[in-house]
Amino acid sequence: MRRGLTRRHAQRRWLPAVLVGSGLVVSSAVACHAQCVEFSDRASQLELDTFVKSPSSLLERMRNDKEKLRFRLATLIATNPSLLPSVQTLISASASSDRSAIGAALRIAEGRCNSTKPDAARKIRDFVQRIGDLNVQAGYSAAGEDNSGAQLARTQGKTPAPPPRGGALLDGEWKTKLANPFKPLPLPN
Repeated sequence: MRRGLTRRHAQRRWLPAVLVGSGLVVSSAVACHAQCVEFSDRASQLELDTFVKSPSSLLERMRNDKEKLRFRLATLIATNPSLLPSVQTLISASASSDRSAIGAALRIAEGRCNSTKPDAARKIRDFVQRIGDLNVQAGYSAAGEDNSGAQLARTQGKTPAPPPRGGALLDGEWKTKLANPFKPLPLPN
């Protein structure tokens, strides 16, 4: 009799652990599918959690720097497009001057999601239309006109390779051969 009770108690103890473990596996699989960008371009989980808990903290950190706000928010949204309710809270807490940067961030995030997650890009587009804030929509439209925002967001933080100079003394793959000093210089585009 005593032995039967022990097994039941043991089963009851393991059941919550198994449920929690399976929940973690499912949630991590969902989080992996939600992201529009490569691993190196994603925001950290700590930053995502901070934004969800307190969206206005992003405004406080990026105070008076619209470009940083624009690209940081775009990275957050592209990392996890399900943050749109927190973006709604951010919009309501922001000044009208910050709302155009938020709109631009939404457009950049949409551009980054277009090729990998078209459903997420559509959600972002629908979200902007549903918002109805003229400043957000103006920033969204302006970022779409120049289209350089999505390209800048992809290359931000990555230093481009310096262009080859005509006066280089060494040549070859490993720069071990002497270069021809009489070689004509390449014409600029």
